[in-house]
Amino acid sequence: MNRYAIWKYAIILVALVIGALYTAPNFFGEAPAVQVSAGKATVKVDTSTQAKVEQALTAAGIKADFVTIDNVGIKARFRDTDTQLKARDAIKKALVPDAADESYVVALNLISSSPTWLTALHAFPMYLGLDLRGGVHLLLQVDMQAALSKKAESLAGDLRSSMREKSIRHNGINRNNQAIEIAFKDAEGLKATQAIIADQFPDLQATDTTSGTDSKLTAVIKPEAGRRIQEQALKQNIVTLHNRINELGVAEPVIQQQGLDRIVVQLPGIQDPNRVKSIIGRTATLEVRLVDESSEASSAAIGAGPVPFGAEKYLERSGAPVIVKKQVILTGENLTDAQPGFDNQTQEAAVHLTLDSKGSRIFRDITRENVGKRMAILLFEKGKGEVVTAPVIRSEIGGGRVQISGRMTTVEAADTALLLRAGSLAAPMEIIEEFTIGPTLGAENITKGFHSVAWGFAVICAFMAIYYMLFGLFSGIALAVNLLLLVAVLSMLQATLTLPGMAAMALALGMAIDSNVLINERVREELRNGASPQAAINAGYERAWGTIFDSNITTLIAGVALLAFGSGPVRGFAVVHCIGILTSMFSAVFFSRGLVNLWYGRQKKLKSVSIGTVWRPDADGAVAKAD
Repeated sequence: MNRYAIWKYAIILVALVIGALYTAPNFFGEAPAVQVSAGKATVKVDTSTQAKVEQALTAAGIKADFVTIDNVGIKARFRDTDTQLKARDAIKKALVPDAADESYVVALNLISSSPTWLTALHAFPMYLGLDLRGGVHLLLQVDMQAALSKKAESLAGDLRSSMREKSIRHNGINRNNQAIEIAFKDAEGLKATQAIIADQFPDLQATDTTSGTDSKLTAVIKPEAGRRIQEQALKQNIVTLHNRINELGVAEPVIQQQGLDRIVVQLPGIQDPNRVKSIIGRTATLEVRLVDESSEASSAAIGAGPVPFGAEKYLERSGAPVIVKKQVILTGENLTDAQPGFDNQTQEAAVHLTLDSKGSRIFRDITRENVGKRMAILLFEKGKGEVVTAPVIRSEIGGGRVQISGRMTTVEAADTALLLRAGSLAAPMEIIEEFTIGPTLGAENITKGFHSVAWGFAVICAFMAIYYMLFGLFSGIALAVNLLLLVAVLSMLQATLTLPGMAAMALALGMAIDSNVLINERVREELRNGASPQAAINAGYERAWGTIFDSNITTLIAGVALLAFGSGPVRGFAVVHCIGILTSMFSAVFFSRGLVNLWYGRQKKLKSVSIGTVWRPDADGAVAKAD
């Protein structure tokens, strides 16, 4: 009746082993580390960079616990912060000789102190939030007026091109903040331009401001279009911030919108706020220009003469100079997608680009007029430009599909595609709030949170052991297993634990014991009704299950609602709350019954169970007790 099959005990054993393995990394803490990542999109961090880091540490007489490389960058772990700071200086001196041109980001960080054999099993500690780990908090204000002005500038350029195609004569196009002002020589040009705006520019609202003999048209961005532009600018800035902050290797950064024009950035574990501000404030611009192939440009490329008027000199990734014209054909704003692939004819590695309608039209005209000439794609970062690639235009390219090929490996094609997809900020931002939470305060919060959970656990176990005797002890062990599995699941999911999460963990312990209370009281009730101990145990678990299931499901629904509609601390609370409910159902019912069955199940002539006092009046009014 009260016996488990071997496979059920096997499930319990496997759950305990997995829970112990994935909970263990959380007890090793974190160690100071130095992280190296690419400071430019054109710079790669690979094994050769790792070798340079190791050589720099050896030359400085600094010993690292280990130096490893992953998809974020290179991480070197050290025993203390003094060694960490010395290592940062040594690595930065070796990799960044020119402070004005930082090719690599050398940042302070914290990484897990788990042994390598646990890491090999992909057992990692939970991420800790800003309130527990310490780190940097920034509140950024997005300049929405600048976003509108930038859009108005783009629309003015598009409108100028459309008027040129229609051969509409005018006396000049000027932009006054977000307004586009066009002066005309006659009324016919004004009417023709109004028709173009109505047909091709739905975001603009044109007003005739003719006075006397002067014909003038003023076009402004419609209010609904302005709101949409501002929303898109905010979203693009958030995406770009995610891409840039990935260079710092921050575990679970918080980057979210606050209000209509603000962005909150929280970076747990970061110890260098100046480096964060440098990364966030970085600007990147993509430009397409024609290569100057005149004899003067060829002489300038080899250093035998000055750069021709209307041209500039830039370097390729290989270090070779390229003379390009100053006129910008396209910018990154005209690029909608970039994917690596292969040339259908030569099977060489290539990059396939997709342009918007404006970019497609411009590119078609440029390639038709410059077949056989070279076209350069440049990336500007931190005020310095670099030629990503300079292919030869083989034929007219229309339809918005562009292919870049020639002398590229598949790895270089993938890197170039990633580079071209990398966006820049849609609007400038200003830091209006900044504060740093030190590791000491975070450690204090962890200590307080740990004490709250530990003391709550101890008091619950003590009460259960006193009130329910051996069954209470079983409940306490089941509660410990619940806590073990909860931490293990959070670690496997790489969830972020915050102070509200620790509060949810303490609450989960109190709620988890309810299931055991229901079971124990049900067993007592069966004993009061005269059932044998074995039958009382079986009936207690069987009949309490329905109540336990219903109560946990209704509580889980409330937790899912918090998870779906909450944000920030509320969401962190909900994650731990929901997982705690699921683990409690396993530990309180399946695991605790396994313990009871193991202890009592093989006793055929069981006369009593240790479950505390059972108030069962007999015929004489006496009270019976269970041992």
